[in-house]
Amino acid sequence: MKMPDECIDTIMFAPCGMNCKVCYKHCYHKKPCMGCLNSDEGKPKHCRKCKIKDCMKVKGYSYCFECTDYPCKMIKNLEKSYNERYQASLMENSEFVRNNGLEVFMENQKEKYTCPKCGGIISIHDRECSECQEKMESIKSEIMKY
Repeated sequence: MKMPDECIDTIMFAPCGMNCKVCYKHCYHKKPCMGCLNSDEGKPKHCRKCKIKDCMKVKGYSYCFECTDYPCKMIKNLEKSYNERYQASLMENSEFVRNNGLEVFMENQKEKYTCPKCGGIISIHDRECSECQEKMESIKSEIMKY
């Protein structure tokens, strides 16, 4: 799957701070997941049963950072996992969105996760391009600040 020419659709930003566009499930499957805030079609089981997403629905928020309990235990646990496994911070993503807006964040993500060789999407989970399967040694580590 190629990175879109236009900005990444903001519906792909999950309540927890994940950009669903760069998720392995979105990148590699014939029926890609269309993001946390869309239907459950194409989602892996752990995403369909996500307690964070359910919590946001019950509380009436779109994003965790809107909640007075943020960061809660669920977010802290997910953050720790993403820090250790993928060297990524969903809380930094959320903070960037809160301070700079979702459109700016998604534009930065587009630049950060587009394969420089073929224009495919680099998965946050395995750092592999969806098109050429090239493994990226590192993803641009800094989110550009405007």
